[in-house]
Amino acid sequence: MSQRSTDTGAPTMRAISQDVYGGPEVLREVRIPRPVPGISEILVSVRAAGINPTDWRHRAHGLFLNRLPLVLGWDVSGVVAAVGVGVTVFEPATRSSACSPIPTGSGRTPNT
Repeated sequence: MSQRSTDTGAPTMRAISQDVYGGPEVLREVRIPRPVPGISEILVSVRAAGINPTDWRHRAHGLFLNRLPLVLGWDVSGVVAAVGVGVTVFEPATRSSACSPIPTGSGRTPNT
């Protein structure tokens, strides 16, 4: 399994990514920079993720997410790892589940 790596020295995370559109065989595990939560955002350490029709349609065809590489995933549950400025409801270690806003809320890509 190939792994895209980062040489920035910044913290990384594991993600399932794709460089081309297609079937499940295009998915691979990579290490990407760990995002820093922005204003009113939280970073969730994912413990479980769901796959639904929008995920496989985007994996296969791109639909309205047309930049590659992609890290898909809208339905997750886990533990809050960090919070951005203005977040008052969540704090680190809070259990959380979410359906991120479509289309921009999917897993972060290396170029975002």
